[in-house]
Amino acid sequence: MAIVSNEQVIKVLRQYNPWWRIPYAIKEESKPQKRLVYFEAVKMLKHKSIRRFVVLSGVRRVGKTTIMYQIMDHLIEEGVDPKNILYATFDNPILKLINVESVLSLYESLYPLEGTRYIFFDEVQYTDDWELWMKVIYDSRKDIRLLATGSASPILEKCSADSGTGRWSVLKVPTMSFYEYCKLLQIEEPILPENLRPTELVKMSNAELGDLMDRFYPLQNHFNRYLTIGGFPELVLTDDDMYAQRILREDVVDKVIKRDVLTLFNIRSPLLMERLFLYLCMNSTEIFNASTASKELENTSVSTIDSYIRALEMSNLIYPAKPMDVGSKGSLKGRPKIFIADAAIRNAVLMIDDVLSDERELGVIVETTVYKHIISFYESSTAQVGYFRKAKDNQKEVDVVVELPREKILCEVKYRNNSHISATDAIVELCKDEVSKVTSAFLITKQLDNFGITKHDTVVPILRVPAIAFLYLLGKLEAAGQNGKM
Repeated sequence: MAIVSNEQVIKVLRQYNPWWRIPYAIKEESKPQKRLVYFEAVKMLKHKSIRRFVVLSGVRRVGKTTIMYQIMDHLIEEGVDPKNILYATFDNPILKLINVESVLSLYESLYPLEGTRYIFFDEVQYTDDWELWMKVIYDSRKDIRLLATGSASPILEKCSADSGTGRWSVLKVPTMSFYEYCKLLQIEEPILPENLRPTELVKMSNAELGDLMDRFYPLQNHFNRYLTIGGFPELVLTDDDMYAQRILREDVVDKVIKRDVLTLFNIRSPLLMERLFLYLCMNSTEIFNASTASKELENTSVSTIDSYIRALEMSNLIYPAKPMDVGSKGSLKGRPKIFIADAAIRNAVLMIDDVLSDERELGVIVETTVYKHIISFYESSTAQVGYFRKAKDNQKEVDVVVELPREKILCEVKYRNNSHISATDAIVELCKDEVSKVTSAFLITKQLDNFGITKHDTVVPILRVPAIAFLYLLGKLEAAGQNGKM
């Protein structure tokens, strides 16, 4: 006897798909602000000559389901019969108990359907053998276009490599950039040169830079709030930031760690996982040593710590940054820095009330935010992103290094009232070293009047750029599909 009946499943499907009866019902779920990944997904899903399924991957509450609804709304507006559109989430306790084939079969039994079916499966990793069923559907059903979402990206990517090669593509959905945050809140945009790239700022005169930075002053309070509340769309729109932090802690952190991670990665000690994530939040942006962490977490084995770190990375909660060689300066080997996926997650976990008044905390938040923006900006490129620290002098470090075949970019974050760097700082030494082949270097500052080329005698100039301008420009380029070239 089946655990759930067909009638129960059909009832759930009808609840999730009100547009079958009332086509305009989709408008209640769709949102007007569209992210870059929306346009990429639509292009893949509707491509006439290259058929591909699409899988969206990202942490909870990042907006994956909203993107699905936006695409469904677009399809209905384009004339697709609403009954040819199916949405189902395998996060639902009833749908979790059946497989992809059963859902599809019951859906197609409801109405006489003609033409292409558009199938949207949410949190697909919770159904057994989803990748095998998607492979079967792709190979046997040319009349189906499918988009799925999941919260565990490497699992999705591995299955894509194993079963999905040539069948579906995985698109990462990060938390919103500062630019997207401003667009979502319909904040008036500063008038900027079209497609202005951060690497082009070094060619500007001080007068031109000053005029440019003045245009960001109206965004300063919004930037401060963005650093606190982060890039989760639903929480950005709230007028209760304290409650938003609580929701973030409960829905994103607690549900991911206490449920998703445990379910998907066979975690034996939920308490250890919670304590490890708290440890990472407290030591965010610092170099991570698994041996040190194992001792501080009741002598847990290093192998267990490493496996739990991988699970957190797979759940899109952290970004490990690997050390990178830059020219003739030997780098520290083997030890990553750990960045929390969005600084607001760290704020919520540590329950930091007023991060804006604590210079050290603010520095950690901005470094995390800069790294997140850069990772997202180069997601679809061949760039390697990491950090640099000298092997022989562990105090000398560059926060972010981006390396491409013809570019090597350094970013050092000094988000404080005094952003001075000495001639012996790593970024200065590397910019003096012709062997390093650095092409651009940025010193990310706090104040909008703290800009321009530093006075160091270097082969490559080091440009001071206020964080608000640097991040806004990156986000704006990415939103316009101009990402991958800073």
